[in-house]
Amino acid sequence: MSRPLRSPMRWPAFPDIPIYLEAADERATAKTYGTTPTTPTTPEIAPGILSHGSPTHLRPGPVHVPQPSPIDPSPTTTIQTSSDRSIIWPIPEPPPEIQQQQPRRPALRFFPTERPRVRLDGVPTLQIPQINEKTPISSIHPGLGIVNGLPKPPSIEISPPEKEKSDSSPNIAQRIEETLWRYSASGNILKRWLLEVISWLFSAICMAAIIGVLIKFKDEPLSKWVLAEKTGLTLNTYISILSKMAGAALILPVSEALGQLKWSWFLENSKQMWDFEIFDNASRGPWGSLLLLIRTKARALAALGAMIMLCSLALDPFFQQVVDFPDRWMVQNASSAIPRVMTYQPSYLKYFMLGEEQGQVDQSLVPILEKYFYENGTQPVPFGNGTRPDIPLSCPTSNCTWPEYETLAVCSSCVEVSSLLNITYACKDNATIDWSANWTGPLPKVPYPNGTVCGHFLNATSTAPILLSGYIVNETKTGPTIGEALLVRTIPLTDFDTKEPYYGVGSVNFKEIRNPLLDALIASAVGGPDSVYDRKAPLVHECILSWCVQTIKSSYDWGRYSENITSTFLNVDVEPFSWPWEVFEAQTGANLVYTQNITLEPPASGAHRSDSTVFNTTYTVDNTTTFNAMAKFDDFFPSFYTAEDASADAILRFKNYARGPSTRKLDFNPWQAPNNLSRHMERLAVALTNVIRSSNNKQMTPGEAYNKENFVSVRWEWLTLPLGLLCISFIFLAATVAKSAAERDRVGVWKTSAYATLLYGLPDEMQQKITRSASTGTPRAKAKELKVKLQPNQGWRVSGNLFSPFTTKPRLNQPPPGWI
Repeated sequence: MSRPLRSPMRWPAFPDIPIYLEAADERATAKTYGTTPTTPTTPEIAPGILSHGSPTHLRPGPVHVPQPSPIDPSPTTTIQTSSDRSIIWPIPEPPPEIQQQQPRRPALRFFPTERPRVRLDGVPTLQIPQINEKTPISSIHPGLGIVNGLPKPPSIEISPPEKEKSDSSPNIAQRIEETLWRYSASGNILKRWLLEVISWLFSAICMAAIIGVLIKFKDEPLSKWVLAEKTGLTLNTYISILSKMAGAALILPVSEALGQLKWSWFLENSKQMWDFEIFDNASRGPWGSLLLLIRTKARALAALGAMIMLCSLALDPFFQQVVDFPDRWMVQNASSAIPRVMTYQPSYLKYFMLGEEQGQVDQSLVPILEKYFYENGTQPVPFGNGTRPDIPLSCPTSNCTWPEYETLAVCSSCVEVSSLLNITYACKDNATIDWSANWTGPLPKVPYPNGTVCGHFLNATSTAPILLSGYIVNETKTGPTIGEALLVRTIPLTDFDTKEPYYGVGSVNFKEIRNPLLDALIASAVGGPDSVYDRKAPLVHECILSWCVQTIKSSYDWGRYSENITSTFLNVDVEPFSWPWEVFEAQTGANLVYTQNITLEPPASGAHRSDSTVFNTTYTVDNTTTFNAMAKFDDFFPSFYTAEDASADAILRFKNYARGPSTRKLDFNPWQAPNNLSRHMERLAVALTNVIRSSNNKQMTPGEAYNKENFVSVRWEWLTLPLGLLCISFIFLAATVAKSAAERDRVGVWKTSAYATLLYGLPDEMQQKITRSASTGTPRAKAKELKVKLQPNQGWRVSGNLFSPFTTKPRLNQPPPGWI
């Protein structure tokens, strides 16, 4: 049988050819047959030869028509090629037995311009039964499968499409995809994996940008991040954006590498067809990665990629934990100041009586001394979160610090000296009772009374023994009775009237300290009147107040002022020194003069001074200021605290001047044991120092003012996971690239492409076996039971069907079976 001539027109690769019906046939010639697109040749139609009555959908231009083969053509497919041919291509008359034709034949039209379409003219309906290629032609299934069709083939006209818009040029996405596909098919390894390498590098650049910013702003105030003011982009947002970009860019090469390993998994040996879906899901998300990790038992290269996909879920939280913003104190432009004193010399206005200058009391010290003489001292005033400072410091912010500085101050010390004194218990008759609160004076008119006294005496064998603690024994008709008891006695170690020193230099334990403000003994009954009557020994302390130079470190924090005394320099002289007091007779009485000016010179070098210490070489107090400061102590030293009996309230007798003493009751006596006498004297010394530092002679020392600001704190350990994933992903990508290069001759670089999945499908017979309705189980369940293997350049091979046909590749430019 002769073969028909081949047409130069090629069939499109997509056989989606719709068929339309038209009811009219406007062709003038009769008894001619049209050819289908499978006719061997396409006629050359010159322009202008179309009849006016025929459709003008498409006027094909001249095409080259090959010469017919010498082989005889089929009588049913030969086309007349005369020079005067029309658009209706005549075909020889069929035999008489088949010339059953309607007067008007429908026209089958084919549009080859854009998308191939075939349209039948004049046929109202087109019914295509469901038949296969093996269905025989009969009256039920006739000819082309058109039920109740025409007895003869219709003619074909080629015409341009009506109202058909040409497809637009490929968009950007298509162009990018086409370019990437060409790169994937390239013989260059770098080009095949160019997108993945760029994506990995982009992820590395994002992480480097985060690390670079953290290095620059580490331990810096957050206010230096200027983008927050200019663009509103905070540092947290910057890190979050780059971390998400880095994570997304890191997933791309891992996902593509997993997609490539999916094909390699089926290349070596037969594997369950279910693995194909597991690999495909692993390249998309963490759930599939977890299944792949379990499926491979973490022994395959793909398991490394699955682990990276799982760990990438924690990238953003880890990046957020890298940076923290703690509050820290930041130095402000404002300056703080704190007072220090080098010379104490308050304002002094001379006071005269009968033409003679009188001694005065330092009025700035009086309120403080009275608080500590008769009460429990000054109490801190609540202020803000703490207490108000007792010095006039300046702090414009909530936190200020000052460098270490030196200042003139008052220092104190108390030592128990009971063992150093000659204390004896005795009962003395005709003893001078100079301590009783019942004596009111004045001394020139009313001398001290005498009586029997029992108690602990200082220097009991001397001509002037001093009672430290004891009671009066009253003689009555019924016998001796217990009378007034002495509870507390303060004894200055300098004579009250003549200022003569006791114990040589006016001190028992502090003989080396010069020019003290106060040096006195405080004797106290530990248990009150009962201990006195029970003849218990008193507790005797020697307390001293002296000029000194203190080195202080001060700070002010949220309303709380604190200072730390780092060192103290006392006016100490181991050599004998002259007594500073002189007494002159005057009309108004004895004229007492303090003759020495006080100068303190701390050593220029020593542990008490550092390079940042603010200091002076000398600190001075003149003799007049010293006298005025010491004058107030005469009010309380000496003093006596007595009780009539064990149940009576104690009374303080003080200001024991010649014109008569003063008495008063106390709510609280800080000098009586077991109160902490040392602590009481320390508080008194601090209060006096604060008064001195608040005087007009103060100098303000500048310091630094701080305010709380957010700082950038970097915790580098949280970068372990992101940097680790970056390095592991590079190793995984490199290993996948090497593996795909070694398998280049057996499997292409398809990665996650869906085209390869479509092209390399299962054979039709196997698909029907899996999906046929009569079989038990779903196709998904059967896919778990089958094993498949990818044959290089051939397709899939299913286990159990060794001779099953491979998937044949479709031949290009050939019409699909069953289509016109």
